[in-house]
Amino acid sequence: QVQLVESGGGLVQAGGSLRLSCAASGATFSINIMNWYRQAPGKQRELVAAITTGGSTDYADSVKGRFTISRDYAKKTAYLQMTGLKPEETAGYYCNAQGQLLSKPYSSWGQGTKVTVSS
Repeated sequence: QVQLVESGGGLVQAGGSLRLSCAASGATFSINIMNWYRQAPGKQRELVAAITTGGSTDYADSVKGRFTISRDYAKKTAYLQMTGLKPEETAGYYCNAQGQLLSKPYSSWGQGTKVTVSS
């Protein structure tokens, strides 16, 4: 399948920016869609942004206009550029890859990277 490693989290002031990276390895050719999720303490994991192999993107309403998801196929890496960060967006951010390998669908997760937004 696919292994994912996130990086780029950290502490930022409200209104600031961060860029998260998700490095993929393994059967990366089988990935159909890559997603970024986040989970705040005590809350359910929510989808933040998604990008398909064809380059189509989708965003949660709460981040539209502020977050940008992208993929660098040569580097086998997905990115989440976040601007205008808000304290309520403090959360663990997780990369997810979905695809199909040998006719079997899969969903792989990274270990997450923590983002803390101070007020």
